[in-house]
Amino acid sequence: MTPPAGPAITLRNGFKMPTVGLGTWKISNSMASDQVYQAIRNGYRLFDCACDYGNESEVGAGIARALSEGIVARSDLFITSKLWCTYHHREHVEPALRRTLQDLRLDYVDLYLVHFPIALKHVPMDQRYPPEWSYEVGGPVIPDNVPYQETWQAMECLYDKGLAKNIGISNMPGALIYDVLSYARIKPAVLQIELHPYLAREQLVALAHSEGIAVTAYSSFGETSYQELGTAPTGPEFTPLLKHDLVAAIATNYDKTPAQVLLRWAVDRGCAVIPKSTRPERMRQNLSIFDFALTKDEVQRISALDRNLRFNDPANYAMRAIWAS
Repeated sequence: MTPPAGPAITLRNGFKMPTVGLGTWKISNSMASDQVYQAIRNGYRLFDCACDYGNESEVGAGIARALSEGIVARSDLFITSKLWCTYHHREHVEPALRRTLQDLRLDYVDLYLVHFPIALKHVPMDQRYPPEWSYEVGGPVIPDNVPYQETWQAMECLYDKGLAKNIGISNMPGALIYDVLSYARIKPAVLQIELHPYLAREQLVALAHSEGIAVTAYSSFGETSYQELGTAPTGPEFTPLLKHDLVAAIATNYDKTPAQVLLRWAVDRGCAVIPKSTRPERMRQNLSIFDFALTKDEVQRISALDRNLRFNDPANYAMRAIWAS
């Protein structure tokens, strides 16, 4: 049985964005096509992609298969992708999206985000794709001098052309959000950020919502995706969120899993979530979070776990190369 999809989030232009989607970061190329296809069969309609994930071609194959079999129509899906840091110059923005569209086998994306608010030295697609962080493989990370306003104006052109039905921002602090709002002709529809109880970001979420910007939370389970990157704490003094006593107790009370409680915590704060899983049962569980709701007190108690602990910190695995060079 397909789990209930739950309510959608209405974006500033009236577009409806599903509240729960499937994140595609770190899904292997060999598995991505079938994972996406099976996810669509199981009720997923939002898919979070990115050039930098290196699997958009395979994700596109899974989408194309589902469309060709009539499981869904294109209008049923909400596909997100992201502009990588090496394509921030005005003349590189549209070609970057067109390459993504080619790989995804689509005519448009429903949401296109600027992945990080930093420009890196351009890497031509015929030199390496996806380019990742370093200009040369194994070399230093080289920043580029591109005003964010230039990049955003190019993003607005994508919206004007219908290549992106919505445009947005990612990994951006409040001060930069205010800066974008000061000159944006088309204001960001979505802010995507790392968000979990150890990084509750109450002020940033409130700021975004007050400006009509929807929030999508990634890494809802905390450190699980970052252990192999070396950015997650280890040792007996650190309690993984999925094993935290408070989360486990609330999960038991609702006959849910800790993962479902963590997702529901974000949803009850008005955020969308994009958990990744390659296991069918967990994929179904992640979608099945709309038959219960946390109380205001439970949301506050979970939020009180906040440590301002960020796991997806580029300074730990990429940007430090700038300072070392």
